Amino acid sequence: MEKEYEKKGYVENDFRIFHLHEREKMEASYHYHDFDKVILFLGGDVDYSIEGRKYSLRPYDIVLVRAGDIHSPIVRDRIPYERIIAYLSPDFMEKHRTSSYDLGRCFLEPGENGEKHFYVLRLDEPERDSLLRICQDLVDSFRHPDYAGVLYQQVLLLEFMILINRAVLNHHASSLQNALANEKTAQIVDYMNAHLTEELTVDGLAEHFFMSRSHLMHLFKAETGYSIGSYINEKRLLTAKLMIQKGLSVTDACYGSGFRDYSTFSRAFKKKFGTTPRNSGKIR
Repeated sequence: MEKEYEKKGYVENDFRIFHLHEREKMEASYHYHDFDKVILFLGGDVDYSIEGRKYSLRPYDIVLVRAGDIHSPIVRDRIPYERIIAYLSPDFMEKHRTSSYDLGRCFLEPGENGEKHFYVLRLDEPERDSLLRICQDLVDSFRHPDYAGVLYQQVLLLEFMILINRAVLNHHASSLQNALANEKTAQIVDYMNAHLTEELTVDGLAEHFFMSRSHLMHLFKAETGYSIGSYINEKRLLTAKLMIQKGLSVTDACYGSGFRDYSTFSRAFKKKFGTTPRNSGKIR
């Protein structure tokens, strides 16, 4: 029986920050979040898999995971895996989006067919030095809590996000390429995400990518661990949930995420999230 992707983490407030340091080898499954996640990788022997792409991390790389992105660290050896993680709620991101700035800008890069995602950034040395200063202050704020500690962490988090965005906009950050996974898999994932509202079948994808049906299914499963049908259904459900939480009607979310039949959508949604679409609520 094929396992399902797992939703992990939660955000009770606008943001949460963690400094994690695992000394034992960590087994991590593929999962997703209802919020954006930013990771500053500090140490370890780790690759990171996001949406069919895999990256070999170096200290001070920045991993950017959008809400609904299916991802997992691949932790090798027993070298301690250390990182700072920020969970950013949709409300937090919306509060810091105006006509003159958008803290979520660093997640996107211009592409020929619109915006594409940045997944892992590597900053130039001067920006990296500034980033390390902020992160050291963040680490110290966990080790030595002081007056207005949460507020101070928020200030540091905002400074951290502003620095990343400035580095991207000023071309002082490079986007890591998908070096560890089959690029064809990444192209298939991109295509499916861009066409979720359309009919997607294994035969149609095989024809589009000039592959045999069996080779396509084998490649996708080998690179991601999941069948094509399971991935499409999962992404449609995640998209629908985020639409509902952002205020769209349940009906609009159903058809806007690619489902053709409401009853099928409702049953799948309840099975996946343990609640009906109408009771899934708004993100705080």
